[in-house]
Amino acid sequence: MSVRHMMNFKDWSGQELRQILDLAIKVKGNQKDYWQALDHLTLGMIFQKTSTRTRVSFEVAMTQLGGHAIYLDWRSTNLVLAELKDEVRFLARNVDILMARVLTFEQVQEMAEYSRVPVINGCDNCYHPTQALADFQTILEHKGRLEGINLVYVGIHNNVANSLLEGGTKLGMKLTMVTPEVNQASLNPELIKAAEQSGLYEHTLDIKAAVADADVVYTDAWIDMEFFLDPKFADEKQRRIDKMIPYQLNEELLKGSKALIMHDMPIHTGYEISRGVIESPYSIIFDQAENRLHAEKAVLLTLLGRN
Repeated sequence: MSVRHMMNFKDWSGQELRQILDLAIKVKGNQKDYWQALDHLTLGMIFQKTSTRTRVSFEVAMTQLGGHAIYLDWRSTNLVLAELKDEVRFLARNVDILMARVLTFEQVQEMAEYSRVPVINGCDNCYHPTQALADFQTILEHKGRLEGINLVYVGIHNNVANSLLEGGTKLGMKLTMVTPEVNQASLNPELIKAAEQSGLYEHTLDIKAAVADADVVYTDAWIDMEFFLDPKFADEKQRRIDKMIPYQLNEELLKGSKALIMHDMPIHTGYEISRGVIESPYSIIFDQAENRLHAEKAVLLTLLGRN
């Protein structure tokens, strides 16, 4: 029997994604019913990148589902020394499911190739599927639907933008991308082509017009977390700030708008978003962050056949 992974949404249909979202909402509203759903099962969590939300939400998810999670820091294990395929084959003989937050999509692919248990992509340079699922869940809860919702993404085209595009179009959402800058490591022409063919994708640099027509306005950090405080990245950081500051979500831009405001965190206040917008009554940023827990529970239950 083949093992199913969640590396991105390429091999998941819109119907399957909606089933995960419905399960997430069901589990969120009936948590006690799932306290033993993953009894005696273990999640191995591999972290090459820093994390707050991914580590906390996955570890709490396994605990609340009756299972156990093991945190594996890349730098303090033999992952830093040995070949990845060998370490993964060992881990897969001890744990029931793996989650990896790593630097490259190729690493996630290698893990999936050599693992005999499901692998979840907890973020890499190309995709962030569990974040996008939490985002879709949050919109569904607030709007009551996903079909026809116009999500306007403002900022750098990155891994989150890819997952929003790939999953959102499958769920019938309209995705408007206001992205004057692209992280080249995240660029995926095949994904963009599929989004264009769906008829649900638009790219524009007219941020005022895009926001005026938005149901949801979503932004993300302009500088990847691993580079934000790196002095070697200082010149590139300043270049991006200078280029992107006209695309900041602030009170002036959103004046008169009733669009929901989203940010996947961590937030760099005063860069991609102002404090006033973070605290706006239309901000659902912290609902969105909470839903990482519930969406990830649904992914764990689905991949482990306990849904």
